[in-house]
Amino acid sequence: MLEIEKWLIVQFINFIVLLILLNFILFRPFLRLFKEREENTKGALEEARAMDEEREKLMQQINEKLREGREKAREIFERFVEEGKEHQRRLLEEANTQAMEISKKAKQDLQEATEKARNQLKSDIEEFSKQIVEKLVKV
Repeated sequence: MLEIEKWLIVQFINFIVLLILLNFILFRPFLRLFKEREENTKGALEEARAMDEEREKLMQQINEKLREGREKAREIFERFVEEGKEHQRRLLEEANTQAMEISKKAKQDLQEATEKARNQLKSDIEEFSKQIVEKLVKV
């Protein structure tokens, strides 16, 4: 029995030594590797979260700048529309003024031509009257 106990003790010591050796050679490096992997994963996840937050901030900034740009473009467009309306109003006023001047000038020219035609007709009537009187007197 002593022999079995002796081998059992030797086997037990052998098991403990092997366990210690495997702990240093195999288990600790694997545990360290798993821990590093977990830390890298956590770091990558935190970095991804930080990048996602940064992306959200940048998207908000871009959307804000787009909104400001649209608002500015709308203001510029409205200003140009108002300027265009004002320009159109001035052009219409100028055109109306010119049309009135042309109309006045045409009326004046027509009156002058009418007066000239009347005077011409008066002189022609006088001439015709003289001719008629002369023809009647000759008869």
